[in-house]
Amino acid sequence: MSHDYKETMNLPQTEFPMRAGLTQSEPKRLEKWKEMDLYHQIVAQNEGREPYILHDGPPYANGPIHMGHVFNKVLKDIVVKYHSQRGYYSPYVPGWDCHGQPIEHMVELTLGPEKMAKIDQPTLRRLCREWAEKYVGIQREGFIRLGVLGEWDNPYLTYARSYEVGNVEIFKQLYADGAIYRARKPIHWCSHCHTALAEAELEYSDESSPSVYVAFKLAGAEDRGETEGTVRVEGIGDGQLTDAWILIWTTTPWTLPANVAVALADDANYVLLELAGDNPGFAEKKLLVAEALAEQVAADLGASGFTLVQDEQGETWRARGRELLGLSYLHPIHEDMRGRVVTGAHVELSTGTGAVHTAPGHGQEDYQVGLEYQLPLLMPVDDNGVFDEGGGPFVGMQVDEANPAIIEWLRARGTLIGSKALTHSYPHCWRCHNPVIFRATYQWFVSMDPTGLRAKALAAIGKLNWYPAWASNRMRSMIEDRPDWCISRQRSWGVPIPVFTCDVCGEIVATPATFDAVMALFEREGSDGWFTHTPSEYLPASTTCEVCGASVEHLHPEKDILDVWWESGVSHTSVLRKRDYLHAPAELYLEGSDQHRGWFQSSLLTSVGAYGVAPYKGIMSCGFITDGEGYKMSKSRGNVIDPAEVLETFGADVLRLWVGSIDSATDAGIDNEIIQRTSESYRRIRNSFRFLLSNLYDFNVADIVAYDELLALDRWAVVRTQALFRKVTEGYDEFRFHVAYHAVYDFITRDLSAVYMDALKDRLYSDAPASLERRSAQTALANILEVLVRVLAPILSFTCDEVWDYYPEGLREPERPEAVALAGWPEAPDFAPPIPAADAERIADEFVTLLDVREAVTKALEESGFKKSQQAALVITAPAAISQVLAAQPVQLLPELFIVAEVALETGDGTDILVEVREADGEKCPRCWNYRELGSDPARPEVCARCARVLTELGV
Repeated sequence: MSHDYKETMNLPQTEFPMRAGLTQSEPKRLEKWKEMDLYHQIVAQNEGREPYILHDGPPYANGPIHMGHVFNKVLKDIVVKYHSQRGYYSPYVPGWDCHGQPIEHMVELTLGPEKMAKIDQPTLRRLCREWAEKYVGIQREGFIRLGVLGEWDNPYLTYARSYEVGNVEIFKQLYADGAIYRARKPIHWCSHCHTALAEAELEYSDESSPSVYVAFKLAGAEDRGETEGTVRVEGIGDGQLTDAWILIWTTTPWTLPANVAVALADDANYVLLELAGDNPGFAEKKLLVAEALAEQVAADLGASGFTLVQDEQGETWRARGRELLGLSYLHPIHEDMRGRVVTGAHVELSTGTGAVHTAPGHGQEDYQVGLEYQLPLLMPVDDNGVFDEGGGPFVGMQVDEANPAIIEWLRARGTLIGSKALTHSYPHCWRCHNPVIFRATYQWFVSMDPTGLRAKALAAIGKLNWYPAWASNRMRSMIEDRPDWCISRQRSWGVPIPVFTCDVCGEIVATPATFDAVMALFEREGSDGWFTHTPSEYLPASTTCEVCGASVEHLHPEKDILDVWWESGVSHTSVLRKRDYLHAPAELYLEGSDQHRGWFQSSLLTSVGAYGVAPYKGIMSCGFITDGEGYKMSKSRGNVIDPAEVLETFGADVLRLWVGSIDSATDAGIDNEIIQRTSESYRRIRNSFRFLLSNLYDFNVADIVAYDELLALDRWAVVRTQALFRKVTEGYDEFRFHVAYHAVYDFITRDLSAVYMDALKDRLYSDAPASLERRSAQTALANILEVLVRVLAPILSFTCDEVWDYYPEGLREPERPEAVALAGWPEAPDFAPPIPAADAERIADEFVTLLDVREAVTKALEESGFKKSQQAALVITAPAAISQVLAAQPVQLLPELFIVAEVALETGDGTDILVEVREADGEKCPRCWNYRELGSDPARPEVCARCARVLTELGV
């Protein structure tokens, strides 16, 4: 007689959907979180506990979110959620950088040149504000859709009045300390955007530049006039000077009109080089070059040969750079000018000629040499990058246009010795992407050394926590090498530099009283008031110029605005110190690795300068977004991934899983294939959650089995889960989220799906519902579920909260939190019986051996031809050490672990594990499908003994 035993089995039961449907379910869950005010519940739950503040670096409010935003914001969300689950008070205040050239540039493009020419400054600023407000809203919705929790109803915005006041507070302090000054110095200048640029506003890409060798004729007696103090060099008479030329090499011919000196290496030997060949520039010239570079110069210039000039004794003439100090030469462009030979520590002998063309108005090192030797600072290039009259014959030309003209000018005069194109890395403007130039203009600077700012910043770096650790070296080198910080910009949309100039004598007026008046103005009207009021309307009536005594009516406000890196950098004051539930220094700043020269650095310098301490205790830096092959994303390459499209197709948790799976210290690759693989990984995790939920439908906390009664396989599962929990916690603590994720994923795919769940199905489905065997398995499953749902919640926020909603009724605590984000961290997993440490170590060691044997068994079964492993009986022959481990296991463990009918053990002499597979002696039980002896219970002869016992208990 045949029977349908389905109703007697403990088949899985859960309403947790197999198909995720994230694109539909996630927006509904966001509504739930909004209705329950989840973010503020989390913050309130931990109020009064140890704080952990991650301070948000503000993205530009300019355009919809991109994959870089996704990577950045999800990483921050993981940090905040993890610390909140650990019980830290961790409010997250998102922010936006709302000022600056990127937004002003987009408004200019939208208006067009005709409207821009007519617009007044207050109107332009209003349009910029509206642009920023628009994209703050768009980006905020994008970040919320990603599941990022935060104070979205009260973010910080750099155009907010209270924020703008913080800029003046820090400026006031640094100015009073003497760290801020105005000077005419060379800076990076964008002639398209008409503004100075800081190093952090530059991007580097290859540029083809003209590489030229130019000869400067040394001034002979008739040229230099035999004045007192004329420097003579032994071995060079006036006759020789007539044909002696200094050979320089440069990739910026357009800077030659501003040349005032040639710098030599102080201790290097210099020789006079005579070149042979068809080049007309070689004729009748003795070229002064560094001896170490003479042969290389001859080769680069294509000379057929060369000789070195000899002195009167017939030896190679040579002189140290310092011995040539003070010689003069005829200017290569301006016929009525002379240049000087100087020495400089920056002159190196790896490339060029060892003689460096020096124009203090066009380079930082040149500028420093100019200060040392009191050289004139020529600047013949205007804001548009066009030569004024100081450009001589090139007046009216744009610098790029002038390059070929200057080369031809030199060639016609026989002073061009060589020319070719050179491709090299060159700075470009971060917004318009055009090459920038170095030019001297009056700007405002933060000095790095006179007040000890550089030394204080370097000292602070050594006291911080760095993730990854090597990033501290990068920051240190940038601080060590950086010049004074140019903080002024020639734009309209930003916070003005809060000082005044006297119309009468031109002196700067900036006092504690004027700074306080400006702060009061900004509190009332924001920085817009600077552009709509005269100083006499808000400065104290008693304000006067300290130099000439002119009254307040003779003061006009500074036109330049502050660098946006300064603005975002003072968030430690405008946000952390002004919101009483935050604090400075914050525990963590987290941004891309490019921020070592951007926000990380500007925050450090302004905080150390004003308060003497860093604004953060730790820095976590992450890589950049690339495609799957490591290329930068660009529209021209066609490899841009739009997060909005991924959200519509796969859902936010797939993107969050991608973020969590990446080593954030390296560049993050993403393309359609990677997204598809991530989606498949997500599916495996979801299916594992479903298996756990579906086999705990009738399990209650009261059913937890004590450690001494747990079956061996279940003990191992609990041991592995607790080891996983420790590794995951360590990964989160070290900000190595990919380590935590991969530990979980490997556990799910290797231990859970491939071993434990597979071996467990017989007990779960076939044993009596309340049997020790089944409750033991459920105890382990409940422990696994409790750990996985909480440790994955910072990454898979939507899915883990969904799992939390489908928790079996028997596992719901009386005061159960409404969301998994409120459930805390499983410090001591609630459903895990305590396992003694010694036992845990022994079990872990034994199962290393058991799983090695299982691999051998699996291979043997695959080769045996059996359709079902339950049909098989095994004879395992193994070395003595392995046989001992096998023999020591409870009798039911090996058949269960290997999913076979029987296991016999033999000890072999060799080192290999041998597995013999034969057909089991029993018959297939129609209820559990295991091959066992049937009929041991006369009342139920058609089933195995175990199933007969279960059916009797069930009253079937």
